[in-house]
Amino acid sequence: MNKIICKKVYDTETATLVHKFTQGYLGDPAGFEETLYQTPEGLYFLYVAGGEASPYPAEDILRLAKAKVNGWLEAHR
Repeated sequence: MNKIICKKVYDTETATLVHKFTQGYLGDPAGFEETLYQTPEGLYFLYVAGGEASPYPAEDILRLAKAKVNGWLEAHR
């Protein structure tokens, strides 16, 4: 998946996967996954997707500021 945000391309195919967090199980309407990626330019983003009752009922890409990466990693280990 790719998305352009503020004239920057965030693409799961060209970025490096840093860490993946899964909540729930396959088919769980409240389950979701958050996958942290780093672009070749050093930017971070989350690929998110989940069930209809989750925080992410549709797949999306969300920017993540470098200052928040360590906090996200600590919360999802």
